Amino acid sequence: MVQQEVKKKTRIYGTVAALAAMILVSLIFVFGSAPGFTPNPPITNPDGTPIVTPAASDMIPFASYDALRNYLTTNTKGTSTFGGGPLDQKYFAGDSARSGAPTPAPMAPSLAGETASSSSYSTTNIQVAGVDEADTTKTDGDYIYTASNDYSTSQNYVYIIKSDPNDPRVIAKIRLENNTYLAGMFLSQDSSKLVIIGSQYQVYALDIADVREPAVGMPSMIYPYYNNVQTFVNIYDISDKVHPTLASNFTLSGSYFNSRTIGDYVYTVVSQSAYVYQNVVPLPTISTAVGTAEIPATKVYYSETADYAHVDTNYFTFTSFYGLNLKDPSQLTNMTVLMGGASTMYVSLGNMYVTYPTWSEGQYTSIYRVSIDAGTLSFRAKGSVPGSVINQYSMDEYNGYFRLATTNWKETTQNAVYVLDMDLTTVGAVDLKNAEIRETIQSARFIGNKAYVVTFEQKDPFFVLDMSNPTAPRVAGKLEIPGYSSYLHPYDENHIIGLGMEGSTVKLSLFDVTNVNAPKEIAKYIVEGDYTSSDALYEPKAFLFDKTKQLLVIPISLQLFGPIGSGTVDPSGKELGFSTQSYIWQGAYVFKLTVTGGFELRGYGITHQENTTSQRPYPMYGIDYNLYVNRALYIGNTLYTVSNGKVKLNSLTDLTQIAEIKLS
Repeated sequence: MVQQEVKKKTRIYGTVAALAAMILVSLIFVFGSAPGFTPNPPITNPDGTPIVTPAASDMIPFASYDALRNYLTTNTKGTSTFGGGPLDQKYFAGDSARSGAPTPAPMAPSLAGETASSSSYSTTNIQVAGVDEADTTKTDGDYIYTASNDYSTSQNYVYIIKSDPNDPRVIAKIRLENNTYLAGMFLSQDSSKLVIIGSQYQVYALDIADVREPAVGMPSMIYPYYNNVQTFVNIYDISDKVHPTLASNFTLSGSYFNSRTIGDYVYTVVSQSAYVYQNVVPLPTISTAVGTAEIPATKVYYSETADYAHVDTNYFTFTSFYGLNLKDPSQLTNMTVLMGGASTMYVSLGNMYVTYPTWSEGQYTSIYRVSIDAGTLSFRAKGSVPGSVINQYSMDEYNGYFRLATTNWKETTQNAVYVLDMDLTTVGAVDLKNAEIRETIQSARFIGNKAYVVTFEQKDPFFVLDMSNPTAPRVAGKLEIPGYSSYLHPYDENHIIGLGMEGSTVKLSLFDVTNVNAPKEIAKYIVEGDYTSSDALYEPKAFLFDKTKQLLVIPISLQLFGPIGSGTVDPSGKELGFSTQSYIWQGAYVFKLTVTGGFELRGYGITHQENTTSQRPYPMYGIDYNLYVNRALYIGNTLYTVSNGKVKLNSLTDLTQIAEIKLS
């Protein structure tokens, strides 16, 4: 077996995939829409209904189009520009950075992220109970809905799959337009509607002689290309699963940022550069089959007291919040805010918090709070704290307070947790003092009156914080162990699962925090190999855990390397000899997880690759990235693993294969 054979190896070889997205991000030019908009935009939706934009507190709308244009001209400085949304980098990189490269649950879990024990099927791994997050795979217990960004053909499909183990098969396929990248999907509460959200790209080639000069604040670009990015929200009627029909759709100018669903309402956030080009400000637009409408400048909110004229590298975005009622998807409600950008979002049942980094007289995280109530969007507050957050799990709302963990990069890094009231005024803070001067936060999780934070440079301080007094949060305990956790997941109220790395290998930890003053690591598992990785390290939706079933499933990539003259054997026993051939195995590791038994590997033979088994990895040059397992779910006693090219069914009892569904 792979796990046994790799223990014989003594040489650790860590390979890191080339992150093409880091190189190609410079190609992203978020143009919003072609220049030439009229300075007197309409104030209705395309169908003639009013654009619903509620009043905002602490922020004011621009008095006129000219006021908006003058504000941007005065306050935009330097060459810094909006770099695009999270889908843009993946689209332009062809997702080459993957594998080593970032409907409410039917029964809301008591701990966010833990599948309800009474449910017969798993749901998306979400952060906040009752606040669903878009994902590429959804299920209602009878059908599986999975989206495929096909790397080989650049075609995107959504498949509806009958999940019955006795008759599993694709019953419908929805083809999306070319040049799109899927963000994910939502299911309505009654499973009658499927919402598909993503971005669509139109790349334009310019004449190399084009001497167009970018105006101040115009996004940078590499000639002779620019691209137009739009976000689409398609609502399909799937009452008849075999014949899904497009009921309505909206196209929103700008890059997809994030989305959530609460009850029957879908909330989508889109950002586009705000700039002046040839004396024109391209405004956000909403398009439907009947036409296109602009968001008027007088419906765009900004901070009247903010002064950016002295900031050398300041830029702006139109960040638009949209609310859609799935029971009446005829129009969108809208709230548009002129802000510096959008990098991270946290959503509670009543508020959306959007943050972005600011480097004005120091490093800060700017925070905007927009309240949500049955589709109504209202701007409520703006604030900031020192440092930067790493992801949504670094933030939380609890008992009327907003909490977040940040790292501030100075001569010595400073890690801290802040507590803010609903006006986003800081009321409490605690420093996380480390022995290492360059420690940075790797993961965080807030659960009730406790918070858990992991920092790392050479070792892993696992902090347990007592948050019971919002004005005086304190470090209750700290544990230092090798490696680090990049994702923390609740096991129960007294135990936390950590997923991270130790050296060049994936590490699983189980922490006992019953005594907050003395946390302990009571179980540990290392996925051995010359280099191992997991999508779940940076995508928590790839993490499947169910306490009642004692089930933990994560995708794993395992690489073996035979150096020249080593005589290294591959896991099948074949000697590699004088070769530098690299071997890789990718699939799902299935664990039994209990407090008493820790991590017990039940099997890791669920791979979708055509010419490999659990006993023999495949030469890396022959790996098929369309067959990378990226999600796992269960329905009843069947485990389903999903890749872009297949869905496999295995028995949860003994992991034997039941069936395989090919997606084409």
